[in-house]
Amino acid sequence: MASPGKKSNKDKPVRAKGASKKTSGRDRNEHKKTHAAPGNKRPHNNAGKKPTASRASNSQSASNGKQQNSARSRGKKSTKDELIRLNKFIAHAGVCSRREADTLIKTGLIQVNGKLVTELGTKVHPDDEVKYHGEQIGNERKVYLLLNKPKDYVTTVDDPHARKTVMNLVGKACKERIYPVGRLDRNTTGVLLFTNDGDLTRRLTHPSFNKKKIYHAYLDKGLSQTDLNKIAEGLVLDDGPVTVDAIAYAHKEKKNEVGIEIHSGRNRVVRRIFESFGYEVTKLDRVYFAGLTKKNLPRGRHRFLTDKEIKMLKTNAFE
Repeated sequence: MASPGKKSNKDKPVRAKGASKKTSGRDRNEHKKTHAAPGNKRPHNNAGKKPTASRASNSQSASNGKQQNSARSRGKKSTKDELIRLNKFIAHAGVCSRREADTLIKTGLIQVNGKLVTELGTKVHPDDEVKYHGEQIGNERKVYLLLNKPKDYVTTVDDPHARKTVMNLVGKACKERIYPVGRLDRNTTGVLLFTNDGDLTRRLTHPSFNKKKIYHAYLDKGLSQTDLNKIAEGLVLDDGPVTVDAIAYAHKEKKNEVGIEIHSGRNRVVRRIFESFGYEVTKLDRVYFAGLTKKNLPRGRHRFLTDKEIKMLKTNAFE
């Protein structure tokens, strides 16, 4: 008689020779898990059991790994996107337009991180050290300033003849290096814009810039109605035809004061218009440029543009 707790050999199932061992459903599942090839999907759990904590942890780790890889990929792309063309960097620094920056690069006036760069299309990082004439330039805060230019000042940064320049009037207005947008003759007064925004300067001074400018011209004698009408119809100067958008007497009593509106940005164009009819311009005042006026701004004084005015310039929201 078998002792308690022990099974007799009679109780054990007898397996025929060569027959395979019969296993339970759970045993088969466990066998598959143990011998499953790497990468195979886990078998379906017929019992509907929830994943164990270990499985959930592995799943979360895999998800985190994908997110980290994605973030690293985005980081690499962001770094690449930060690189900008050297001429754009120079223009944004307010030195000049992009086209003029290409000339500076080709003529060997630009250094990047201590090395001379002459190849167009070179790209730099915003943190790179870029020098022009040995002086470091960078992405400065953009500044926009309006001057009511007085007479006898030259519109340039430096004058070889040591004459007074407009920079004598605005040079200490801010720490950023700003430059005049366009030119006004030495004896022409009125609205003059300054900025270190190279892209804006390029747009406002490019020949395709088709915005009006208004001048108040003082003549050496009264302008006849006949000549006024001829000017209004348009005329041809030595360098080509000129279209005058509007012209009128500034005062009914004073025929020698005339308001004239043009879009042309050619050199001394207003003076040459009147000279072609035998009149000398004794005084010329620009009262409107790029949507800006000299209202409430005394002669020789300057002010910074308002946010509204800056937005107007950048969006070309003016006539």
